[in-house]
Amino acid sequence: MSNTLKLGFVGLGIMGGPMAGHLVKAGHQVFINTRSKVPADLASSAAVQCSSPREVAEKADIIFTMVPDTPDVEKVLFGENGISSGLSKGKIVVDMSSISPIATKEFAKKINGLGCDYLDAPVSGGEVGAKNATLSIMVGGDDGIFEKVKPILELMGKNINLVGTNGDGQTAKVANQIIVALNIEAVAEALLFASKAGADPAKVRQALMGGFASSKILEVHGERMVKRTFDPGFRIELHQKDLNLALNSARALGVALPNTATAQELFNSCSAHGGKAWDHSAMVKALEKMANFEVGQKA
Repeated sequence: MSNTLKLGFVGLGIMGGPMAGHLVKAGHQVFINTRSKVPADLASSAAVQCSSPREVAEKADIIFTMVPDTPDVEKVLFGENGISSGLSKGKIVVDMSSISPIATKEFAKKINGLGCDYLDAPVSGGEVGAKNATLSIMVGGDDGIFEKVKPILELMGKNINLVGTNGDGQTAKVANQIIVALNIEAVAEALLFASKAGADPAKVRQALMGGFASSKILEVHGERMVKRTFDPGFRIELHQKDLNLALNSARALGVALPNTATAQELFNSCSAHGGKAWDHSAMVKALEKMANFEVGQKA
């Protein structure tokens, strides 16, 4: 591989924008496309704006996608002027969205059928991780292709693991989202309890950060709950989508996920109160409504 690569990036939202930015800053030739407005920093950068995903695929050798949901990935890959229509043999498609593991396997087969390679490489770490290039990246696909693409993934993330074959990266991401949702719920209950009992939730959080209850969720989202800063971040509607993947897959596998279902119902309650676009740390609001008490309120 030469030092400068021809890379494509489709989907420049909260996550995709900064991720694509890291590829540009590394000096690669980056071809971009997004359905909404191109972020200002990318528009004024050396990135080349393309009129369609197809044009990105025609010009780049490795094409990254970062869009919200399974139907979005399908449209970007196989819709009119989609990536698949611009591919030629030997190119690589890397989907970094968080979508259905089952659909991912089908998408990979179709891309392989065109003589190209496919990696599913969903990420964890949210907007902060995307901006700081500290994302965890869970990859499914061929070992050799993973090794080829890994140096580029390292421009966007820190903890990068090949989990298995196509679809396994998405399965790992679903597992990640189960843990994150249940951790948010646990932190929310703990801080709500402490606050209602009359303790200062900010000081309780600080005390817990030094012990066995310490977690990234307590650190980042606990602070959001205390400070009431619920701008995303990671939108509740996207976490709902991920938990739907978990619950639907679990039903197909014959696995019970009782607490995942509870977390989803709390997100559903937030959505019912107009909170689809709140950060997922705002799950605490559903618990607060049940308690008729807010974290940080005077007991």
